[in-house]
Amino acid sequence: MVGAVLGAGVLSCLVVGVAVTALGVRVDGSSMAPTLRPGDRILVAPGSAGEVRRFDVVLLRATGRDALLVKRVIGLPGDRVAVVSTPEEPFLVLLQEGGRGPVYRVVAPQWTAQARRTGACCGPDGTRSARPGLRTVPEGAFFYLGDNPDLSDDSRAYGWGAVDRVEGRVGLRALPVASGRDIGNRPALEEYRGPSP
Repeated sequence: MVGAVLGAGVLSCLVVGVAVTALGVRVDGSSMAPTLRPGDRILVAPGSAGEVRRFDVVLLRATGRDALLVKRVIGLPGDRVAVVSTPEEPFLVLLQEGGRGPVYRVVAPQWTAQARRTGACCGPDGTRSARPGLRTVPEGAFFYLGDNPDLSDDSRAYGWGAVDRVEGRVGLRALPVASGRDIGNRPALEEYRGPSP
């Protein structure tokens, strides 16, 4: 009886290991550090392709590129977004939900701890610009960033993401087990009282 239970346990672990290896996506690069690190294996939530929700981490293919990216959704269709950079605060992300009402600052401690390079956003296509400006995210599109802003090629490089190119929402981290299963580091919104870009 004990041998059968032990055998079933070993078999279950083997099946789970094979499933994670076959179905999990391996993270390459540091653009999502510290949230996701190189070598982490993540699993996509079933049925989440073509779906974007604010602050979720998604797998997507950038327009005009075949590479699979892992990034965080910031702005949804109809939102207005900007990135303002000053020497004192090199990565200030602003968001106006639905293009109306107050402008919010997107607060993400992982950005504050890592951002050193300055640069403004957004141009009409959602990419970097000479000056910051609140731009409206078009229908069927979204604005996305990496959690490690200085090392991330994201909307600032590729422009608006296409919702129909989202392959799924990252549901959990499968490996390494020691890191925990929850993705974490979810940003929050705080009312912005500074000058309008």
